[in-house]
Amino acid sequence: MSVLEMKVPSPGESITEVEIAEWMVEDGDYVEKDQTIAEVDSDKATLELPAEEAGIITLKAEMGDLVAVGQVVCLIDTAASKPEGGKSSSPKSTQKSSVPSPGPVSSSPSQEKTYASGHPSVAAKKIIVENNIQVEHIDGTGKGGRITKQDILQLLASLPEEGNRKSEIRKLSMLRRKIASRLVTVKNETAMLTTFNEVDMKPIMDLRAKYKDAFKEKYGVGLGFMSFFTHACTLALKEFPTVNSMIDGDHMISYNFNDVGIAVSTEKGLMVPVLRNADEMNLLEIESKIKELAIKARDGKISIEEITGGTFTITNGGVFGSMLSTPIINPPQSAILGMHNIVQRPVAIDGKVEIRPIMYVALSYDHRIIDGKDSVGFLVKVKEVLENPEEMVFHGKDPKKILMNY
Repeated sequence: MSVLEMKVPSPGESITEVEIAEWMVEDGDYVEKDQTIAEVDSDKATLELPAEEAGIITLKAEMGDLVAVGQVVCLIDTAASKPEGGKSSSPKSTQKSSVPSPGPVSSSPSQEKTYASGHPSVAAKKIIVENNIQVEHIDGTGKGGRITKQDILQLLASLPEEGNRKSEIRKLSMLRRKIASRLVTVKNETAMLTTFNEVDMKPIMDLRAKYKDAFKEKYGVGLGFMSFFTHACTLALKEFPTVNSMIDGDHMISYNFNDVGIAVSTEKGLMVPVLRNADEMNLLEIESKIKELAIKARDGKISIEEITGGTFTITNGGVFGSMLSTPIINPPQSAILGMHNIVQRPVAIDGKVEIRPIMYVALSYDHRIIDGKDSVGFLVKVKEVLENPEEMVFHGKDPKKILMNY
């Protein structure tokens, strides 16, 4: 018998432990080499764990366990033969759905049962945890008396629910716990302040209306607002470098490059993929990279390197209908720009009232190193660029020639 010990690989330099988010196989399954056998959560991202060799797998950690980097989480008997008929384990779907909220299952005293204790399969344990089932005595129908998923499903079907009032207790994911901790730290350890302005989006919207169809047909990506905002921010960061700085004890670290994080909402929580050297990108490159990173983040395929090291962040609450908010700084950065929804509002234009598409923008910043003058100036610069795109973005040249000849 030749047994391979599979250990948790290091997902990143600063990560010392991960959480078993889900086993994609059952204990005793035959797995193929490079087959995804588990998903693990770090405090930054969800990563897939592939089988290092083919063979029969023995799980050494349960779903939800915190395991150290380098710890053995399963054994693979590489000398085991593939089951007759060529069948191996069928990987569970990696597509996630919303976490179910069935609530605890209870029974009345007259109908209460006791069940013989047995070791549940991974799939059975998952249902037990989700439904808060107190399993004491049950005769498992699986191999060696193991409690199977079907055993638990049959148990659930036999227990009546008491009314429609339900509650659920479930452990926060490692990523969500880390986000919570970081948010509290920011509020407690920074002198966070927010300044606001408004942007007349008509020039950008008119420009997009002219070229977005041809742009998408030629390049396969949309000409969105985010590329204009990212470009505007990089121009403002060059003019106000303290906004592109970080505080480190008694020192301020400033950067001559703009690595801009773009907040992306995922099923597991907010993630911030980073556009490296965004100040050197054109609109097409920005749109393409944002699309690529957002898809990776939502599919759980993003790497640690792609979500670390940003110098400034942009978040868009407007896609969810937010009119105005005070975004929280993404540490160790010192500032974050919040975009919001676009609403038709009456504004004064050359002494006359006109209806214009207006977006409120917010800059939250660490007042310890960024003064009000710089924070206000930064937003004014962003507003100036967005309201004068032909001059500030295309430098007086024909936008069509530039957009269609990247």
